[in-house]
Amino acid sequence: MSAELAPMLPKTPTKSHGPRTLSATMFANAWRTTEFRIGFFIFFGLILLSVVGPSLLGVSPTKFSVADKFLPPLGFEGGSWSHVLGTDQLGRDLFARSLIGLRNALMIGVVSVVGMFLIGSIIGMIAGYVGGWVDLILMRITDAQMAIPVIILAITILGVSRPTPVTIVCVLILAGWPAYARTARSVMLSERRKEYVRAAKILGASNLRILLVHIAPNILPPIAFVAVLDVARMMIIEAILGFIGIGIQPPTPTFGTIIADGTKYLMNAWWITTVPGLLLAISLCGINLMGGALERARNKLLQGVS
Repeated sequence: MSAELAPMLPKTPTKSHGPRTLSATMFANAWRTTEFRIGFFIFFGLILLSVVGPSLLGVSPTKFSVADKFLPPLGFEGGSWSHVLGTDQLGRDLFARSLIGLRNALMIGVVSVVGMFLIGSIIGMIAGYVGGWVDLILMRITDAQMAIPVIILAITILGVSRPTPVTIVCVLILAGWPAYARTARSVMLSERRKEYVRAAKILGASNLRILLVHIAPNILPPIAFVAVLDVARMMIIEAILGFIGIGIQPPTPTFGTIIADGTKYLMNAWWITTVPGLLLAISLCGINLMGGALERARNKLLQGVS
């Protein structure tokens, strides 16, 4: 029986591009594009800067200095080498504060998307593979969750509890997993009928092995570019939460709180809002470049172009 089924096994999509999986092929195709490489180096350069930058600057992001308040960036009249991107209304170094805000935004964005991906993919795979009443119940829960806007959910939960990085990540995961569950379920419904799944069942593979080894690798390509772009979306939402006062609380700086403080001084201290805004915009640009390249690489795979 195994000899008869052996010719069927290479037909699995995970082998259609040689020894590499679809996911590896997609990422390899994306890496060959200039767009993806630029986005990659921008994004991971900012990650490195946010991790080591505050220590290299040697300036506390929360230290007050009334004598140094409203210092403009270096190159403008009154600028100082000790505060190259200026200071805010309390004399705190804007570069150091923005880097801490960047670190918090990246951490919340990446961790929340990983959580959404894992929870949503598991639920979607189970719903699509088992089917029947299990699929019906899980999808109705998914529909109900998708009906609640993320901002409304965040205000409801964070408004009655002290916002911390952990609670913010949990709220974002709670709001975002249904999209991944629906995508994973749609992929599962098409994959479970294919020959390589039937062959694995006849050869005695358990349902868990079929899900994790044979089908799970095929879940990543349709979701990868969405997940990358969702990191940018979560960073924006984190900044919005900070701006309206239900994000990470002071004295920890975030993009939202820095920009909110700076809106009061736009006429005479524009750099307070500009510096964190530029860092956020550059981060989003790098992420969007990677996401766009991944989407095009995925489309090529669907068209049979390796």
